[in-house]
Amino acid sequence: QVQLQQSGPGLVKPSQTLSLTCTVSGGSITTNYHYWNWIRQSPEKGLEWLGAGTYTGGTYYSPSVKSRTSISRDTSKNQFTLQLSSVTPEATAVYYCARGDPFATPPGYASWGPGIQVTVSS
Repeated sequence: QVQLQQSGPGLVKPSQTLSLTCTVSGGSITTNYHYWNWIRQSPEKGLEWLGAGTYTGGTYYSPSVKSRTSISRDTSKNQFTLQLSSVTPEATAVYYCARGDPFATPPGYASWGPGIQVTVSS
């Protein structure tokens, strides 16, 4: 059974870069056809898909954050990372990593991490 766990700072200052890591166990991030996603949830915006990395190392981003977002991976550690630059308080949310297909109708996510609260504040 695939398990995911987010890690990173819970507090980020405005204009800085938010950086989170997702560690995957019970399965490989290079397994065929899997997408590894970053999703956030806030009371104001609800669930918001930010982007995904593919099993081959490709990436997809939401147009709303594409210019400020980077998703990378470390296959030796079975981890993938989110970097969101120039954050504002509006980026305050619970951030999740999840395995699943964001392009399915509806999007389907089979496994989720527990989520990590990130607050953007000075």
